[in-house]
Amino acid sequence: MPALFPSEPVFSPFGEASQKASTVELDRGFLWHPFTQMQDWCASDPLVLVEGLGASLRDEQGRWYLDGNSSIWTNLHGHRNARLDAALQRQLGRFAHASFLGFTHQPAAALAAALCALWPPGTLERVFFSDNGSTAIEVALKMAVQFWQLDGKPHRRTFVAFGGAYHGDTLGAASLGGVAAFTDRFADWQFPVERVQSAEALENLPAESIAGVVIEPLVQGANQIRVWPPGLLAQVRAWCDRAGTFLIADEVLTGFGRTGTMFACEQEGLVPDFVAVAKGLTGGYMPLAATLTTGRVFNAFLGGPERTFYYGHSYCGHALACAVALENLAIFREERVLERLQGQILLLAGLLDTRLRPSPFVYEIRQCGFVAGIEVRQPGGIPFAAGLRMGAKVCLAAREFGLLTRPVLDTLVLMLPYCVTDAEMEAAVGALAAAIEACCLH
Repeated sequence: MPALFPSEPVFSPFGEASQKASTVELDRGFLWHPFTQMQDWCASDPLVLVEGLGASLRDEQGRWYLDGNSSIWTNLHGHRNARLDAALQRQLGRFAHASFLGFTHQPAAALAAALCALWPPGTLERVFFSDNGSTAIEVALKMAVQFWQLDGKPHRRTFVAFGGAYHGDTLGAASLGGVAAFTDRFADWQFPVERVQSAEALENLPAESIAGVVIEPLVQGANQIRVWPPGLLAQVRAWCDRAGTFLIADEVLTGFGRTGTMFACEQEGLVPDFVAVAKGLTGGYMPLAATLTTGRVFNAFLGGPERTFYYGHSYCGHALACAVALENLAIFREERVLERLQGQILLLAGLLDTRLRPSPFVYEIRQCGFVAGIEVRQPGGIPFAAGLRMGAKVCLAAREFGLLTRPVLDTLVLMLPYCVTDAEMEAAVGALAAAIEACCLH
């Protein structure tokens, strides 16, 4: 009778066995990638990355590329940042992880205090740690629902989300999504949601049943970098105040400087009732997310066991992640990152305007701070046939010009680490210009 498990591993990362299969062979044989049609993937020749330094990544052939989407919008200060590396090493000298259920530790406590200090005193006063942007949103939704139950208003159970929104892929977060490919299959298992297209549309909703309004402030990321009209966020805050309901800000993408301020909400002078952060929280080094909320919400959960918030993850408050997040915030303060970023934002705008806007294949450039989306179409504004996957083709061609990035449909996303030099920015925009010409002319 054959053994259930092999006596020897199929592959070991050490010793002779490591020579028996390449990374690509192991990937094709065992991995399942996110947001990827695996039939196409297994027929492709994937890029194998082996090293990073500053704003660049190196493949196993020795070729360097600019990290044009900051490793899926997470990396802020570059790869192998000396300060972030050192923060991880210091914490490793103590411990890597310990349960956050019934215990605490200095990195998590200090990080919670530091995050609250980024907001006006007496506003956002409590931090709940989780693992990623989806779970940070999930926490906010469940806290909001339970708050209204504890407050004697269980009829407040419907959330409001905006068309084209993306808030993550856990079931609660996916309920809010306005991208059908991510949500439609699971519609029977989701929170009740009203979808609106504008702030004005909120006036038509039954306010007394709304648990909260969820929005990506200033710009929708997965909706092809769609920038909100100025003032919309403040309108939403005002409606929530009149309706007596919560405003939940999804700052997973926009937080930590991406729009030019530490948080996008600052640009319209408001504080939400919940804020979800992740991605740049650790500078792109470790998975960590946080949900910030008010003392009012926190106090409603105080009392007997029936008021406990029964939610959590094994890696909540992960010590390594909290330590590197603290150093990330120190870099912002001590290296004046936000001040330096203002010049980079202006340079990026100028480069996009001079190098890309004249192309007959660039339909629109949408920029919000250090976030840019370049939508490609045929001359005259006619969209390319969906089957051509022109955005993906342009991004693949950009590799030949030394740039790694990823599109959202036919919108090319450019979101560089803050450590990028002026020359590297010029090279990145030049790579997109060359790739657009190479693909769209043929």
